[in-house]
Amino acid sequence: MNITLCGSCDLGKTGFDAPLSAALAQAGVSARIAVVDCMSGCARASTIAFRMAGKTAYLFGDITAQDLPDLVNFARLYAASADGSFADARPLGALRSKAIARIPA
Repeated sequence: MNITLCGSCDLGKTGFDAPLSAALAQAGVSARIAVVDCMSGCARASTIAFRMAGKTAYLFGDITAQDLPDLVNFARLYAASADGSFADARPLGALRSKAIARIPA
């Protein structure tokens, strides 16, 4: 799984990739996290994207450190899904209202 975090947004500037990486590892989720200069999601900063080959990609905005449990849960469910789609968004917690885009595989 590839996770991209906007480094221009407040969350990216605070080093959020380190606690995210640790939480994912503790949950048994294998992921590469990249912090990039800007993801052009300024209207909904801070932004984060999840991608896996052959699966729908997701872009979330308005992310805060309090979303860490939901991000880990999303990553776990996303990794386990066949195509990255979710029939019911309720298990995604607050992330269901923070989605900016779903990008088909």
